Amino acid sequence: MDPYAGFAAIYDQWSAPMTEDVAFYVDLAREAHGPIVELAVGTGRVAIPMAQAVERRVIGIDRSPAMLAIARQRAVEAGVELDLRESDLRELELVEPAALITCPFRSLLHLPTWADRRRVFERVGASLRPGGRFAWNAFAFDPKIAVELDGRWHDDTGVPHRIDYVPADNRIVVTLEDGSAITLWWIARSEWIGLIDVAGLEVEALYGWFDRRPFDDASREFVWVARKPA
Repeated sequence: MDPYAGFAAIYDQWSAPMTEDVAFYVDLAREAHGPIVELAVGTGRVAIPMAQAVERRVIGIDRSPAMLAIARQRAVEAGVELDLRESDLRELELVEPAALITCPFRSLLHLPTWADRRRVFERVGASLRPGGRFAWNAFAFDPKIAVELDGRWHDDTGVPHRIDYVPADNRIVVTLEDGSAITLWWIARSEWIGLIDVAGLEVEALYGWFDRRPFDDASREFVWVARKPA
């Protein structure tokens, strides 16, 4: 069963307000001299612009057949080549080590446990070439925002959805009108640093937004770039 099938049809509309991340990841792709991989590629919202920018194939990995089907269609329409693979992020394995691995749009927050997250980071570390980068973003939990959103229906993207917070499990459940639901688990800065460490990576940069502003006490988004030592 595809847990993301209910979101696939509305994903492009759902993610439409998020545009500022694309240029950030495209810039990293332009600097990558070797294979580029996007984890949780979804419908290709970021992978397609990366492939257009570098004029070569980008590998996209996702566990959702419904998302991948749309990504294939979008890639054909855009005239770019995506090597799309249905696979679990925790089983990441590449024949040729990557120069850049990305995971945009807070997708690592779909991993529920420390063991899951550690497994992904270890597989990323093993799949990067020396000097290769891993870049991703995730929200920094803000209790004030949680109070505003919790237990209410929202329609800010034209997609009605309900958001419910479960603090005891660091968990957010997003539910659509048809009952389809996805779950996110928020992560503290210290845990991200721990995951980078166990993967054998080093922090290259932590930004507070995609314009590369410094991360500080007012930041509400982690934008990480980690590097495998050369």
